[in-house]
Amino acid sequence: MIFKWVGDGRPYPDHGLSQREWAAIPPRQVRLDQLVTTKRVLALDVLLDEDSTFYGDLFPHVVDWDNTLYLEDGLHRAVRAALQQRNSIHARVHVLQQPQQGVDPATIAGSRLGASPR
Repeated sequence: MIFKWVGDGRPYPDHGLSQREWAAIPPRQVRLDQLVTTKRVLALDVLLDEDSTFYGDLFPHVVDWDNTLYLEDGLHRAVRAALQQRNSIHARVHVLQQPQQGVDPATIAGSRLGASPR
């Protein structure tokens, strides 16, 4: 099997990262067999297009949520690497923190801004 799991959809909350914020994350090597896909379908024309890596980010986007690596963007690059018999890719990995149990996220945000919780 190429991937750890073939998923359908994003089980994690929206991270809200812009393309510029993704670009600020340095790429690191990730094994394909550690990735869970967030898409079940891959457009064959995108996979076979020689210019498919010309537009957008050169590195796939991976979200680390609850100690699981989700391939959010760049499925065609990961499949292309597997077809070239590579077992890893370089990807930008964003670690998405879970809210602490019993703590209101608004309170955490307010404390970061210097506001005192009521």
